Amino acid sequence: MQIKHLLSVCFFAVFCFMMQPALAQNKVITGKVTDKKDGSPLIGVSVVTAVGAQGGAITATDGSYKISVPASATSLTFTYVGFLNVTVPINGRSSIDVQMSEANRALNEVVVIGYGTQKVKDATGSVATLGSKDFNKGVIATPEQLLQGRIAGVQVTPASGEPGAGATINIRGASSIRSGTSPLYVVDGVPLDNGGTSGGFDSGAGSSSARNPLAFINPADIENISVLKDASASAIYGSRGANGVILITTKKGRKGQGIQFGASTSIANAAKRYDLLDRDAFLKGVASVGSNAGPISAGGVDYGANTDWQKQVFRSAVSQNYNLGFGGGNNTGSYRATVSYDDQQGIIKRSELKRFSARINASQSFLNGRLKFDLQSLFSNVKDRFAPITNNAGFNGSLIGAMIQTNPTIPVYDAQGRYFDINGYENGFPKGNSFRNPVSLLNQIDDTDNIKRYLNNLTMTLKLFEGLSYKGNIGADISRGQRETYYDSKVVGFTDEANIGDFKVPPATGNGRGILVHNKLTNITTEHTLNYDKKWSDNSALTALVGYSYQTFKNFNRGNLAWGTPTPGDFLHDFNQFKNHMPHDFSNRNGLDSSSYKLQSYFARAQYTYKDRYIITGTIRRDGSSRFGENHHYANFPAAAFKWRISQESFGPKGIFDDLSLRLNWGKTGNQDFPSYASKRLRQTNYAGTANSQLNAENPDLKWETQTAYGAGIDFSLFKGRVTGTLDYYNKSQTDILFYQDFAQPAPFPRIWINLPGKVVNTGIELGLNIGVIQQRDFSWDVSYNMTTIKNRVKNFGSRNIITGNIDGQGLSGAYAQFIADGYPLYSFNVPNYKGLDGNGFGIYPQGIDAATPQGSPLPTFLASVTNTFTYKNFTLSFLLNGASGFYIYNNTANAFFYKGNLVSGRNVTKDVAATNENPLNSGEVSTRFLEKGDFMRLSNATLGYTVPLKTKSIKTLRVSLTGQNLFLITGYSGLDPEVNTNKERNGVPSRGIDYTPYPSARTFTLGLNAGF
Repeated sequence: MQIKHLLSVCFFAVFCFMMQPALAQNKVITGKVTDKKDGSPLIGVSVVTAVGAQGGAITATDGSYKISVPASATSLTFTYVGFLNVTVPINGRSSIDVQMSEANRALNEVVVIGYGTQKVKDATGSVATLGSKDFNKGVIATPEQLLQGRIAGVQVTPASGEPGAGATINIRGASSIRSGTSPLYVVDGVPLDNGGTSGGFDSGAGSSSARNPLAFINPADIENISVLKDASASAIYGSRGANGVILITTKKGRKGQGIQFGASTSIANAAKRYDLLDRDAFLKGVASVGSNAGPISAGGVDYGANTDWQKQVFRSAVSQNYNLGFGGGNNTGSYRATVSYDDQQGIIKRSELKRFSARINASQSFLNGRLKFDLQSLFSNVKDRFAPITNNAGFNGSLIGAMIQTNPTIPVYDAQGRYFDINGYENGFPKGNSFRNPVSLLNQIDDTDNIKRYLNNLTMTLKLFEGLSYKGNIGADISRGQRETYYDSKVVGFTDEANIGDFKVPPATGNGRGILVHNKLTNITTEHTLNYDKKWSDNSALTALVGYSYQTFKNFNRGNLAWGTPTPGDFLHDFNQFKNHMPHDFSNRNGLDSSSYKLQSYFARAQYTYKDRYIITGTIRRDGSSRFGENHHYANFPAAAFKWRISQESFGPKGIFDDLSLRLNWGKTGNQDFPSYASKRLRQTNYAGTANSQLNAENPDLKWETQTAYGAGIDFSLFKGRVTGTLDYYNKSQTDILFYQDFAQPAPFPRIWINLPGKVVNTGIELGLNIGVIQQRDFSWDVSYNMTTIKNRVKNFGSRNIITGNIDGQGLSGAYAQFIADGYPLYSFNVPNYKGLDGNGFGIYPQGIDAATPQGSPLPTFLASVTNTFTYKNFTLSFLLNGASGFYIYNNTANAFFYKGNLVSGRNVTKDVAATNENPLNSGEVSTRFLEKGDFMRLSNATLGYTVPLKTKSIKTLRVSLTGQNLFLITGYSGLDPEVNTNKERNGVPSRGIDYTPYPSARTFTLGLNAGF
């Protein structure tokens, strides 16, 4: 190709030399053509005159042109693919510069891909990008909330409604059984470790989930989020790309930016509450089951009060957010600095998230732009206060479980002002363990964490010569977290010893308790790439990169526990003041977990475009990971993609289509999200330090999970960009499934990490549409719609069944509701059929209580959302509706607390349960009685904004807005919210779609103001 163009240039030079006398009477015009949007030069623009220019001219790589025109010529016409034609009068000029506007901005938008950017029209893989103007608005704690419901194929399921709670994110379905299912996050070029920095610690009331690892990022700092959905796009990240890749790019400075200020105030309440019995209805219900509803002094259940325990726990939460940024730039550099503060109250009393962050993004060029340095630097400090809500509390429940079932006739305080305990007090301390006062749990358990995170990335770019540049960067992601949990010595309901591993911890009641957990994560990234970019005048182009990456990851966790207050009755908030600590150096036994791994990678990508019609992309990455077994330290991950721009063909559709393209893709990616030393022989030491045991056997053949994916897509644009969209088919198959296998005992080792046979397959169709329904000067209406179908199946798995989905509640010890088996979706429910109540009020199970039957999947088969945006002069109104169908939720909350037998023991239930003819002796077995369809539609976000017209120069922009979140929900599910995923793993195998006393979701209204100076 280079020889061909060299010969063309030589021929053109000779031709011009021979024709020079003939051209002597013509006029020569020169100039430069640039993109009106950003001033960048446009290469290959055709320049002609309407009156007989001989051949015209083509702009060079710097956008310059030179054309000889007859003296009679009056105008020049500039044409370029994707841009509006421009005709300019000559008017005697010899130099004419032109700016051209995009004919279809959607096609020419730049999207971030792995190790670079490209225009949408050149993308061969499935890449979706969301800009800041399209983000969800309101109270946003973590970045994934910005895109929830906005991108086809991306499902975001929060673990709960707690500020900063973790979320399950699946891109084109769930694929892994045991290893991580989260996508890889890359922030400003730094790949993050998905590990959390604050986990729960079971101390007698169940364990809580780890916090969201992205909570350190201020959403207001994010410029755009790109999602790499298929293997051809994500293979550049190799062994970490199987679950997709999410690229987060933060805002940068630009010339004339100035100062920006934003502030908002929000108020939130529980979107839905449990429909529990009040005092009178409760006593009536107790009497209806034959129990004594009289006063407690007469052996009844009436303690004389009328307490709404939900009102004691919930509150109207007020949150505030402030952002201050300033930036600027010139021809050689730019900068942007921001500081922000978030104070988000939870709808449960005392729960909150406070975040302070400071960021600097700067760039500076030297040597006439040949050398450039970019710096992204972030510091954040996130402080959480947690409500005492856990995933696996027993029948007494953690906070929500206690709130649900506590007798409404019980007072909050006794006559002496102490938190009421139905078992009374002895020596000044509560003496029972069968009752937990919800307000005591709120106020006498103090659970906080403090996470500091530093994310820095320094990049140097050097232009070696025309078209070739070198880029080197070093990134550091360092986080330090400390979680402190304290139990008051007078806390109600903790009079039993707690089992911490093989050590018995004295009861919190009477002793107090302190738990201290330290977390340290350190991730250092070094990368080097060579980038080549060549364009020819016939709209052909070649871009290529080769690179090397080296990352080290270190994770350190240390936990300790203490008890015994110096003065009886004290509520200590200082770990060092406790008299007793876990013996035998607990912090260096099982309370300590230190791990590390290294990843060395070589990668390359090339994309060739022929005449802006045919685009082919090839990618290869070779990863070497210390996590793999010694026989499989290295792995190769190739990918290829092809795009045919049919609309650029002479026979292509004309008139209606601005662009019509076909994409084909194939690729392999991996998943190495499993423990660092899984392939090694490990031993663990007990808490007392007196014995050790084998933990797992070595497996030198352990390797990554491999995903092979292929698909096809159509990109289209109609009516001059008024309608744009994509339609994709995908098929991805996960093999070499990672699993922690138990050995049949007796055996030297209890278990071993292996790669299971079989595969997990996800297939489906995605559709994304953007429609400019009305485009007028003062009024516009835009619609964005996306939908996804997902079919998930486990195949070639043989007769192996893996159980998970623990179900908690009284009499449910060891119960579970899910399994993984051949021919079924991951985490399918496998429980007995329930056919209602017989004439005596007992459950009917046609095949018996123990006859579990596959029932359905917690994974939706259909996702959809639609956003409508209206503008009228300075007003903007937008709202997002999203929904899902084809999935089930197991209501473990109802299974544990909502059956009529609870009234016999003086525990509260809902009105629906009290009204049934259920026999109070009927047991609450795990069954389809508590399995419900989760289909829903939600008005999740609505924003009304107004841009204030200004006449003053001191304020450049001023905008006010009102946003509502979670405004209404349409669903048949009886629980609080079908978008829930309580962690109910079993033996480390994750679960999905189980609802167990989660932190409720909120309905929030936010008043915001943004100003520019």
